[in-house]
Amino acid sequence: MTLTIDNLTGGYSRLPVLHQVSFTVNPGELVGLIGLNGAGKSTTINHLIGLLTPFSGSISLNGANLATDPVAYKQQIAYVPETPVLYPELTLKEHLELTIKAYQLAEEPAWERAHRLLKRFRLENKLDWFPVDFSKGMKQKVMITMAFLTEAKLFIIDEPFYGLDPLAVRDLLNLIEEKKAAGAAILMSTHVLATAEQHCDRFVLLANGRVRAAGTLGDLKAQAPNPAASLDEIYLALATGDDHHDE
Repeated sequence: MTLTIDNLTGGYSRLPVLHQVSFTVNPGELVGLIGLNGAGKSTTINHLIGLLTPFSGSISLNGANLATDPVAYKQQIAYVPETPVLYPELTLKEHLELTIKAYQLAEEPAWERAHRLLKRFRLENKLDWFPVDFSKGMKQKVMITMAFLTEAKLFIIDEPFYGLDPLAVRDLLNLIEEKKAAGAAILMSTHVLATAEQHCDRFVLLANGRVRAAGTLGDLKAQAPNPAASLDEIYLALATGDDHHDE
């Protein structure tokens, strides 16, 4: 169930944004993908979910290669985007039904999971609501519910904390811990470094489209000028020189 990115070079059109990026995300592990704006985080995620095709290198999950077996690869992943993407003409209930059908989930246990998630995120009485009725934070909770309703082997979560109230942040972090305990691999892009420092098992720090540093917090501290520094200080020290081209 390990996600393996091997020498990934890619970007948009013929312009490389990523340069020989390699890292792994293992079962039962939360890896924080961090870096300044323009470092390549969004480009990396767009490659991992299949929106971009690598110029070279490979992406595989549990033996399924994204280039040669995209269906088997994508069946194993769930994605929470930074900006919620919902169908304006579908209710919350219909979004959940669509997710269950898309992932070919057994309906009864899937709806049991859905109702637990809805209760956790205080959405259980909003099944007949349309996206226009939801706040930004509520839309984010819908996206989280849809993703964690699945039985994905890999969860890719992009900047999930923006728009969430503190209670929802706690609920999401608890949910991530539960999925880790069940053996899922989780990759999370975030700028909220204080939270990442407390919850991530390892980090991948991108700068200028390259892996500038990777490993545990202790590994990153060993590479920083000040070993006693916080993740914020390490991040700024190691990311120095990152330019601001578009991700």
